[in-house]
Amino acid sequence: MNFLEERISRDGQVREGDILKVDSFLNHQLDIALLEQIGEAFYAHFREKKITRVLTVESSGIAVAFPVARMFGVPVVFAKKARSMNLDGDLYTSIVHSYTYNVDNVVTLSRQYLHGDDNVLIVDDFMANGKAVQGLLDICGQAGASVAGIGIAIEKGFQNGGRLLREAGYDLYSLAIVDKMEDDGTIVFRPHA
Repeated sequence: MNFLEERISRDGQVREGDILKVDSFLNHQLDIALLEQIGEAFYAHFREKKITRVLTVESSGIAVAFPVARMFGVPVVFAKKARSMNLDGDLYTSIVHSYTYNVDNVVTLSRQYLHGDDNVLIVDDFMANGKAVQGLLDICGQAGASVAGIGIAIEKGFQNGGRLLREAGYDLYSLAIVDKMEDDGTIVFRPHA
């Protein structure tokens, strides 16, 4: 069991509707030491990929992206879910469905922050059906940027997002893959290959 699986087992909570609550350390209150370990783990896996940008979607993904980008010495760029008044000029846009909130979001990214010569590492805190990642892949495609890999802190392996991305040939690296969540709160992780 790795460091993230241990933390999920200790502090994660299984909720109705296949919800895994990890807000005490990952996406509401942040455990900075844990996030640093996540950054180091993604760096170890993708270090040979010549990453130029770490890309995520606001807001929970930013906390995961920051230590990853620090390890690579590159900027974090993130797709915004709300179009603010200070976001002007040409934008990349994509529609992303949120599993947790059951809503569609139009996400935007300024064209000045992602280019055809970029080699992108997409990261996020969670993946269920992979809709956020699909939206970020769409934005990379619009920019002509290369996708070097995808790093996910927690993947719900019993949903199809990870399988579809792996079948499409992406280098998807998930630190913890949850294969099953029981009514009694038991969390079953996929063994590491």
